[in-house]
Amino acid sequence: MSDPIIELKDTKLHYKIGNAVSAMMGLSTTVKAVDGVSFSLRKGESVGLLGESGCGKTSMGRILVRLEEITGGSARFEGDEIGDLKGSDLQRFRSRSQMIFQNPFDAVNPRYSIRKTLEEPLANAKISRSTWHQRIIDALDLVGLGDPEQFLERYPHQLSGGQLQRVVMARALILEPDFVVADEPVSMLDVSVRAGVLNVFRDVRDRLGLTAIYISHDLALVRYVCERTIVMYLGKIMEDGPTEDIVHDPLHPYSQALVAAVPTPHVDQSHDPLPIGGGAPDPRNPPSGCVFRDRCPRAQLRCADEVPQPRRIGTRLVACHFASV
Repeated sequence: MSDPIIELKDTKLHYKIGNAVSAMMGLSTTVKAVDGVSFSLRKGESVGLLGESGCGKTSMGRILVRLEEITGGSARFEGDEIGDLKGSDLQRFRSRSQMIFQNPFDAVNPRYSIRKTLEEPLANAKISRSTWHQRIIDALDLVGLGDPEQFLERYPHQLSGGQLQRVVMARALILEPDFVVADEPVSMLDVSVRAGVLNVFRDVRDRLGLTAIYISHDLALVRYVCERTIVMYLGKIMEDGPTEDIVHDPLHPYSQALVAAVPTPHVDQSHDPLPIGGGAPDPRNPPSGCVFRDRCPRAQLRCADEVPQPRRIGTRLVACHFASV
């Protein structure tokens, strides 16, 4: 088995909330966006990060492409600590790991033409200028933007959301990366164009053999794109395993609730999910013990006192004291 391309061990990303005055008064708080997460990805693997808003999945994605610096633990790319990379090593990492952002209109400079938008990463990577035009055409063609030449001098406001998201994908792919994080890339698009963009993402991933993280709150989309799913809640991993196994037989109560929320034909679940109460708690003041216990229909006294550690159950890792096959 090959070595992992991405490896996280007890990774943390904690934010201090409050100004200097509140800190002096002891009123500042810490938000644990990512709190002790461990997992690895092997080359060519596609993994979905699934969970409600505020669960830490976008923060996790940003860590993986070094848009955020971790505050604890380890985050490695091909064995090298991402936060320690400098100079040419950091530039090489930037070229090999890319992110596709959620809102295409926020992801590009409105004053840049499509040509200039796609030239920028080539210039930053010091790619020979003589190859720029052909690389841009090839990238736009790869993401299915028909007749690429006609788009080069247009500006973002002259494109539809679906077209612009394809440009954002082309920008992420133009440096031929090995690893891509896609952060809810279709959530801001009209329903009528989502399937087309998803199909492009899946086709490009397969053709190029990319290692990919797909971030979403939508289990159906994750199931369509990823063979493995990591379920997150309040900065922690609840369950990690093959997507189809989680869809057909979720083991963590939170996974069961997510699966139950999506009508899935021809799926017989082994566990009958119980309803979960309310919304996620304030991340500035999470519950003690298991962070899901306030909403969990199976919570017991042990859940308040003891943080559940991920344990192997069949094909899954599950962070629940009482999960069983």
